[in-house]
Amino acid sequence: MRWQPRYFGYGITLLLVGWLAFRLLRPATHEVEVATATRGPLRETVTEEGMTRVRHRHLISAPVPGRLERLSFEVGDLVEAGEVVAQLAPLPLDARSREQAVAALAAATDRQRMAEAGAEEARTALELTRRDRQRAEQLAVAGAVSNAELERLQLGERAREREVAAAVAQADAAAHDVEAARATLAAAGSATGARTLTLTCPIGGRVLAIPERSERTVLPGETLLEIGDPTTLEIVVDLLSTDAVRVMPGQRLLLTGWGEDTTLEGAVRRVDPGGFTKVSALGVEEQRVNVIGDFLVPPERLGDRFRLDVHVVLWEAPDVLKVPSSALFRRGEAWALFVIEEGRARERVVQVDHESTSESEITGGLSEGAVIIRHPSDQVREGSRVRALVPP
Repeated sequence: MRWQPRYFGYGITLLLVGWLAFRLLRPATHEVEVATATRGPLRETVTEEGMTRVRHRHLISAPVPGRLERLSFEVGDLVEAGEVVAQLAPLPLDARSREQAVAALAAATDRQRMAEAGAEEARTALELTRRDRQRAEQLAVAGAVSNAELERLQLGERAREREVAAAVAQADAAAHDVEAARATLAAAGSATGARTLTLTCPIGGRVLAIPERSERTVLPGETLLEIGDPTTLEIVVDLLSTDAVRVMPGQRLLLTGWGEDTTLEGAVRRVDPGGFTKVSALGVEEQRVNVIGDFLVPPERLGDRFRLDVHVVLWEAPDVLKVPSSALFRRGEAWALFVIEEGRARERVVQVDHESTSESEITGGLSEGAVIIRHPSDQVREGSRVRALVPP
C-alpha cells in the first residue's frame, strides 16, 4: 500500500487536539507567595501616639485680683525655690472677698496636711517594695525567683522612689501655697490700699510657659507662669479602654518616633482608674484611658510635651513557633491556613495564641519548617496546584 500524505496531516491534527485537551482539562496551577513556619522571639504590643510631660509641674497663679507688673522671665529660664517671680498690687478686698481669702488659707492648710500624709505614705510603700526586692534577690540566688520577677520588682522600686520624690515636691509646694495664701490675706487686708504682694516660686526648675508677660490687670486664679523640672519627664499615652485593661504597672514601654532611630525604654507606672471620651479622626467617639510611664534613661534632648510613639509590651517570649499573620484566615470559629505538600495546597486548622503586628504564635496544628501560603486568594482551595513565586 502506498503511503498517503494526508495521513500525516491527520496525525498532526490529532496530536494538536490531544495537547489542547490536556491543557484545557488539566487543573490550573496558581502562583502564590510562601513563607516558612519558624521558631523565634515574638512580642505582643499595643501602640499609640503619646507625649512627654514634666512630672513636677506647678502653676503660679494670681491669688487675688490686682495689677500685675511686667514679668522679667523668659521661657526656659532657671528659677530657684523661693525666688520672687511676680509682683502684684492687690485691689482692696470687700467683706465677701476677705472671707474668701480666709477660706483659701484654710483650704491651702488642709492641702498641706494631705500632701504631707501622701509623702509619708509614699515613703512607707517604698520601704515595703525595697524589702520585697531584697528578699527576691536572696531567693534568686537559689533559683526560686525568675529573673523576670526580679526585674519587675527592681522597676517597681525605682517607680516608688520617683513617687516619693513627687510626693515630697507636692508637700513643699503645698507649704508654699499656705505661705502665699497667708501673705495674700495680709497684703489685701486694708480697705484704703494694699502694699505690693510678692509671689515666690514654690519649687526649683525652669519656666515652661508664660501666657502673657506684659503688665496687666489679672483675676483670681489666672495663671501667670508654669514652673517645672524638665529633667523629670514622664510618658503619657491614651489607650482604648479595651486595651488599657490589659496593661499592668511594671510592663515594658518601647519608645520610638521621638526624633532619632534609637529605641528608648520605659516602664508603666500607673493606669488611670477613670477614662474619658475622645473623638477619633473619623468622628467616632472612643473611650480612652491614660497610661503613665517612666523613662529608664531619659534622653537629654526631650522636653515637655514632645511627641513619641509608645509601644506597651503586653507579652513577649524568646522562642515560639510563629507564622506571618497574613497566612491565617477564619474557618468557622477556628483559624486555618494552607500548607504546600507535593505541589498542592492543603488546609490545616491551627491554634493561634499571641499576635504581634505581623506574626502570630501557633500552639497546635503545625510543625516547624512547614511551607505555608501567604495572602491566600479565593482561588486557592484544598488540593489546588500551586507554585511558589519565590522559593522559601
